[in-house]
Amino acid sequence: MSTESGGSGRSASAGQALALIRHAANLTLWVLPPSRMFALRRLLLRMSGVDVGTGVCVCGRGWIYGRGQLRIGDGTWMSPGVTVHTHVEAPVRIGDRCDIGPGVEFITGSHEMGGSARRAGPGKASPITVGNGCWIGAGTKILGGTCVGEGAVVAAGSVVTRDVEPNTLVAGVPALPKRHLGE
Repeated sequence: MSTESGGSGRSASAGQALALIRHAANLTLWVLPPSRMFALRRLLLRMSGVDVGTGVCVCGRGWIYGRGQLRIGDGTWMSPGVTVHTHVEAPVRIGDRCDIGPGVEFITGSHEMGGSARRAGPGKASPITVGNGCWIGAGTKILGGTCVGEGAVVAAGSVVTRDVEPNTLVAGVPALPKRHLGE
């Protein structure tokens, strides 16, 4: 059996099966009431290969793309419309006790800079990590290769393009530090 790139150890057919299960779970989660039935939502996410902690609440109208690893830590709240773009080579890890606002996007994939004939060169993917206790404001985009430190706050509408220090408030496009927060 051949395996997927990224050393996941899963066969290609197992990866395709996971993709189908994840797609079915996404569709089911989409039609459920947006902020109800959290135990069923956790079960469906676990069945689709997501590592879901205890007490996690994932609201509806969002989507999980790809077959990559996704971990959602204990007691984390994910508001309606949260979208996660996973990739087999770039895990997304969201810590414990995080609050993720409506419409937040986690985007692991991008491209290398190409020549003038096609500037979006070869594709690449990088992991995303959100530390424990973070608050990610509505409409934020968190790009691959970034780590949001524990206790950080990302203001609504920000675009995170670089690491965020622990216990720091960042805002803007790109997100820049605004102030240090107490612990």
